[in-house]
Amino acid sequence: MITHKDYTIVLFPFYICMMIFWIMSEEKNEILESNAKDHKKTQKEQPGLQNDNKSSNTRKKFTFSIWYFIIAIILIIILNNVMLSHTLNEAISVDYSTFKSLISDGKIVQVAFDGDQYIGYGMTKADAVSTLRSIASERRIPASIDTSAITAYQTYMIDDPSFVPLLDEMNVEYYATEPAEPSVFSYLLSMILPVIIFMVIYWWMSRKLTGGAQGVMSFSQNSKKLVAEENTGVRFSDVAGEDEAKAELVEVVDFLKNPEKYTQMGAKIPKGVLLVGPPGTGKTLLAKAVAGEAGVPFFRMSGADFVEMFVGVGAARVRDLFRQAREKSPCIIFIDEIDAIGRKRSDAAVGGNDEREQTLNQLLVEMDGFDSRTGVIILGATNRAEVLDPALLRPGRFDRQVLVDKPDLDGREAILKIHTKGMKLGEDVDLRKIAQASAGLAGADLANIANEAALQAVRNGRESISQADFEEAIEKSIAGLERKSRVLSEAERKRVAYHETGHALTAYLTPGSSPVSKISIIPRGFGALGYTLQYPTEDRFLLSENELLGSVDVMLGGRAAEEVIFGDISTGASNDISRASDTVRQMITEYGMSEKYRNMTLPKTQSGIEGVNGGREYSEAAQEYIDSETERILSERYSKVVENLRKNRDALETIATRLLEKEVIEGDEFAALAEKHTVK
Repeated sequence: MITHKDYTIVLFPFYICMMIFWIMSEEKNEILESNAKDHKKTQKEQPGLQNDNKSSNTRKKFTFSIWYFIIAIILIIILNNVMLSHTLNEAISVDYSTFKSLISDGKIVQVAFDGDQYIGYGMTKADAVSTLRSIASERRIPASIDTSAITAYQTYMIDDPSFVPLLDEMNVEYYATEPAEPSVFSYLLSMILPVIIFMVIYWWMSRKLTGGAQGVMSFSQNSKKLVAEENTGVRFSDVAGEDEAKAELVEVVDFLKNPEKYTQMGAKIPKGVLLVGPPGTGKTLLAKAVAGEAGVPFFRMSGADFVEMFVGVGAARVRDLFRQAREKSPCIIFIDEIDAIGRKRSDAAVGGNDEREQTLNQLLVEMDGFDSRTGVIILGATNRAEVLDPALLRPGRFDRQVLVDKPDLDGREAILKIHTKGMKLGEDVDLRKIAQASAGLAGADLANIANEAALQAVRNGRESISQADFEEAIEKSIAGLERKSRVLSEAERKRVAYHETGHALTAYLTPGSSPVSKISIIPRGFGALGYTLQYPTEDRFLLSENELLGSVDVMLGGRAAEEVIFGDISTGASNDISRASDTVRQMITEYGMSEKYRNMTLPKTQSGIEGVNGGREYSEAAQEYIDSETERILSERYSKVVENLRKNRDALETIATRLLEKEVIEGDEFAALAEKHTVK
């Protein structure tokens, strides 16, 4: 017969084998996953290869084997419980007095002193004592014994001097059982299993820390992505609105394709080209276009990819990147958001071991030792060129700085043509007019407007995109989403209507002001209860003093209309007067458009911290003059606007009444009403 001890000795190797099998399965799964990634990468680089699903099928089979392993463990646990449950029938718990009564009645013929309990056995057969002895010694029930004839009672020990004499009196055999020794399985489980668990955890954490380019301990491995020519999918024809930038980069492409033409002349191609411009202007797109046109390997990284939690990791990754670039030359290295590692180094002595500075130092060393004849060109992109270290911008490193600015009118129209290619445009769509209405927007904004217009057309159930969809998309981009749920009282609607009409009418009466395109009293965005849109007919790069004062008049027109109609003012003009004050203050301090400081600027030092103002470089008396002059100019312009609106009160009331009826007035209708009722 197999005892409990024998059973655990036989069962324990199964647990060990199962755990080894699980570790091996995890290793094999990771190998298969790595092979699958390599296979997928090969498929991308060589599309002509047939798709092989062998590794995927093998992975699925091995996944099934893990499920078999889990099922086997469950079955072993169930078997273990069944084997361990094959013991004596569960004893009946009774109180101490009842236990003594059973002894007195002769129903208990044997008592075992088991720890802090008395266990009494009763059996109806004549050989009860010998049978119970054998059961007690083996702690098991022989197969030949009828377990239904055995009854067990248990109770907790009580310090009772009369208990043992009672057993002697009733001729009940009693004995003390040996304390239960822990089984081999329990011993091994308590001593070895924790060690195995810690070993598994250590193995898993080691793989996560050192495994792959994403591991914390992967000091010199780069998380770069090599993109071949067929993967970029971008050419110069896909980039619009940046003709000057493309012209600069065409030379880089030509050098990568035909380097002999330049080396024979003794010319050297720039080692690095820095793309500088506001966000969304297409710097990354231009870099992809250069790689696509040149047909060379393209290392694409972000400045943040170099910096990790340990000092020295970034420098090691820079060395590894340039080593791989030399092996792949000719190629292009593109570092996006290079200001993450290229910021000006600190003059403080405590900054010598900073991780970012060490990474920058290594980058400077690598670029300085870079041979321009190897055909490796570095492209960097940033929208904060002023914070870059001067050593990074000197000739021999980033030799050229290419400005990628916001597009002009023609550029915006060309960008819209690219982003609307493949869209179902209606016959009334005028991309030129859309480009005029989107002055000051970048390429990413125009792409978003085109997409929003398409979504608007689908939302309205149209078969093609109309001009109204584009106008709604522009308004959503500039003013925000319509908030039809915000219900204004009738008094508030009336005040908002006169306020917006005041802006529009003042713009109409101001020479040189951009024409009004739309007036609305439908709330939009976070705080706009209404809005007046002015679309310039052309791009402007210079503004005269009179034009600046005219823009101040338009900003003050809303509050002036409220005073003319209601006799008081409200908080609705807070943003207007803030922008008007800033414009006048800039005219005095930056543009030299004041009577006292006519040809002099009054600058402020930059703190270098966003949201924190710097100190001024002029006296307190100059500051007092700026404040008083700003107040004087604003008061004069406000009085002029109020006078014009009072003179044209009929037009103000007529247009505001129409606005209250329709909520939205288009530019043509407004111009007709203003032309009919105004007195200039």
